Amino acid sequence: NAAAERIYAEGENRPKIAFGPHDEIYVSWSQPRAKPWTGFVRFARSLDRGEHFSDPLTVHHDRAEITHRFDALVVDGKGRIVIAWIDKRDLLAADAHGKPYLGAAIYYSWSDDGGARFVPERKLIDQSCECCRIALARTPDGEVAAFFRGIYGDNIRDHAYAVLRTDGQTSPVARATFSDWQIAGCPHHGPGLAIGGDGTRHAVWYEAKGQPTIWYGQLDPGHAPKHPLAIAGAGASHADVAAHGRTAWVAWNQVGADGYTLMLRRSTDNGAHFDVPREIARSSGAAGSPQLLLKQGRAFVAWNTATGFRLVELPQ
Repeated sequence: NAAAERIYAEGENRPKIAFGPHDEIYVSWSQPRAKPWTGFVRFARSLDRGEHFSDPLTVHHDRAEITHRFDALVVDGKGRIVIAWIDKRDLLAADAHGKPYLGAAIYYSWSDDGGARFVPERKLIDQSCECCRIALARTPDGEVAAFFRGIYGDNIRDHAYAVLRTDGQTSPVARATFSDWQIAGCPHHGPGLAIGGDGTRHAVWYEAKGQPTIWYGQLDPGHAPKHPLAIAGAGASHADVAAHGRTAWVAWNQVGADGYTLMLRRSTDNGAHFDVPREIARSSGAAGSPQLLLKQGRAFVAWNTATGFRLVELPQ
C-alpha cells in the first residue's frame, strides 16, 4: 500500500492472494478498527504483475465498526473475484432487540470488473462460527464453493457447504459434517477444501469430541462425508488439502516440546487411502498454518515460521 495500514496477520486471519486470468494479482486482508475484535475487509489489485497496486478499497458496503473479518478470496472460472467473510451485523441487531444469536454470519460479495468495485454483499447463512477461517475452492464448472464451521442447535460446531451464487439466485447451504461436537466458543480451527476435476470434494477439518482429531473426508452435502479418515490426533492443527488428478495431499502442523513439525500425508487413489504421516520440515520457533499450492500439476506447501518463509515441493 502507498499508505501503510494495520492488518490482521494471525493464522486464521492472514492476508490472501489470488491471480486473475491475465496475470492480475488480487490481495485481500482484514483491517483492525478502533474497537476490539472489529475489522473491515480490504482489497487491492495489480494489473501490471505486481509493479503497482491500486489504492485499497473496503469490500462491504456496511461500514459499522463491527466484525467483518476472516476474509477468504478466490477467482471463479469467468475471472470474477469472490470474497467471503465472517460478519457480526446480525448479532448486533439481535442484541438490540433482546433476541438470542449464537456466533456470527457468513457474507460474501464479488466483482465483475476485475476488482474496480464490488457488488453489495449478500448473507449466506446465520449462526456461523465466530473465528474459524472459511475455505473456498473452485468447482469444475467454475463456480465457487465454501466450506465453513457452522453452529447447529445448542452450540454444535459442525461444518456446512454451499456454492456461492453470483447470478441472483439463492445459495442453498447444507450441513456437511456430523460429529456433533458441542463447544460454547470458537475453536480457531477452520477447515480446508479442494475440489478435483472429477468433482470430488476433498475436505479436512478439526474436531475434539472425545479427542482432538484432524479428519479427511469427501463431502456429500446433507450426508456424512465419504471415505472419512482420522489423519492426525493430539497436537495436530490447522490442516490444508490439495488435489490434482488422482493425487491428494494433506498437510498440518504438529506441535511438540521442541516446536512445530510440518507433516504430510498423500493419497494416490483419489482419497480412498493415504500413506503414513511423514515429517517434511521442522521449526523450533513459532509457525503459521501451512498452505498447499498447485502449479502446473506440481504441489507445494507454503510455511511461514519464526526463522523465515519456506516453500517445500511435495512428492507427486
